[in-house]
Amino acid sequence: MKVETRVSPNAPAAIGCYCHMAVIGNTGYISGQLPLNPSSMKIEAITATEQAEASLANLLAILEDNNLDKNAVAKTTIFLSDMSNFADVNTVYSNFFGEHRPARSCFSVKGLPMNALVEIEAIVSL
Repeated sequence: MKVETRVSPNAPAAIGCYCHMAVIGNTGYISGQLPLNPSSMKIEAITATEQAEASLANLLAILEDNNLDKNAVAKTTIFLSDMSNFADVNTVYSNFFGEHRPARSCFSVKGLPMNALVEIEAIVSL
């Protein structure tokens, strides 16, 4: 089965060698979204709460550019540079998804690109 790669015009440009979403069959794999401002390509959000909001906004841009909504998200993975931010990020995440509850994993990592506090990736049903 061929892998189709998609680039979203409304999400921040890739900062490495990757696409926004790879599609195999009826499944989309959305690359980890940093809290980058799509216009400036900088992290302008300071707190983990603000960065989670920005990362999810970038995720939503990719969904919408592919005619999808939050309900298409089957699983997310959240990467935190400090697990003490879990509660704040979880609140933002819960508000973003509302009643929809995709499967989720959350990991504390030693560091993230551009010294971000939060990165969020997703698997979606097309």
